[in-house]
Amino acid sequence: MKPSPSLPDYNACLVNLANSMLVHFGAETHAPTLPLADRYLAADRKNVVVLLLDAMGTSILKKHFKADSFFLSHLAGSYSSVFPPTTVAATTSVTSGFYPNEHSWLGWDCYFPQLNKNVTIYWNIDQLQEVGSAFALQKEETPSEMTDIAHKERCTPFEDPRPAADYHVGFHFIPYESIVQQMIHAGAQAYFATPFVEPFPQTLEEIFARVSDLCARPGKKFIYAYWNEPDSTMHKTGTTSEDTHKVITDLQDKVESLVNGLSDTTFFITADHGHMDSINLCILDYPEIMDCLVRMPSIEPRALNLFIKEERKAEFPKLFEEAFGDKFWLLTKEEVLEKQLFGPGTEHPLFREMLGDFLAIAISDTSLFNTHLEARLMPGGHAGLSEEELRIPLIVVERD
Repeated sequence: MKPSPSLPDYNACLVNLANSMLVHFGAETHAPTLPLADRYLAADRKNVVVLLLDAMGTSILKKHFKADSFFLSHLAGSYSSVFPPTTVAATTSVTSGFYPNEHSWLGWDCYFPQLNKNVTIYWNIDQLQEVGSAFALQKEETPSEMTDIAHKERCTPFEDPRPAADYHVGFHFIPYESIVQQMIHAGAQAYFATPFVEPFPQTLEEIFARVSDLCARPGKKFIYAYWNEPDSTMHKTGTTSEDTHKVITDLQDKVESLVNGLSDTTFFITADHGHMDSINLCILDYPEIMDCLVRMPSIEPRALNLFIKEERKAEFPKLFEEAFGDKFWLLTKEEVLEKQLFGPGTEHPLFREMLGDFLAIAISDTSLFNTHLEARLMPGGHAGLSEEELRIPLIVVERD
């Protein structure tokens, strides 16, 4: 019997948190607010900070901290990520205030119908393929670092990465306005403290120094800060490794030190999604499935967007079920839309075109990668429909 999938709560999710911030700073809203956050915003302190620690889901906190720890002692409650619970979709939702079906930044690799190909949206490159695999680019050279890693791991390396276009594909076809920009347009003070926005702080220390400096300035303001841990470490070592424990306890110490130096500030700490320990497979090892595909899967290894050859569509569900049994929830495009998995908002004009014929969503501890190298190197993952991946904390620290 297949496990029952968990589902995002689109009445209490990251989109609602973002809209709470928009309301508080006088900007137009796109969805209901999050009452859990509204309660603390009512104090109307000078500074409101949202710090997002990538993949620090509720289950991760409980794996590493005792009840009297700084994070857990300030835990206001848990709420929901979006689908898929992964960095691209979730951080775009919290920084835009829109559901994934509205902004269409759906995952690590997105299919763009205008280009008829999959694009790794953050890196703005063509989706990486394994040398010699189906749909791979034919090139003579491979990146030396990837070649060395692949040799060590006894895996075939990637083809050379190449730019997806001479412009940023994501911001060209599916642009959005951030909540910081929306607040500024509404006349409020609002700032980013992330590695991707000017002044581009690249270390946690630099990000926290910017937060501290901004909080010391006069006037009511909003600050959104982001750091890529503990996600980066958990992808490499899993959720319970010594490396992960060191990273997450160090994060707690540094956040506590930062917050203790602030005044007149409501400080929210949250995550974009959770993280789980994964058993990894590679789709290249399933020739019958591969023979059905028009192109390699997009979105994520735990949320596979599948375009199927017309003549194989009728038999594909049976083949997929035989190969992966109760590990995935296979839905047709029509079922995905009916269930509003990507959110209840007004669909982006490109959203339906970006979706394949089927969506295979992980409901077990199994992930299905496009390459053997990625499957070997990433014991931790997210983007599926488990409580571990969907439930995220809202930690609130108030300083008068």
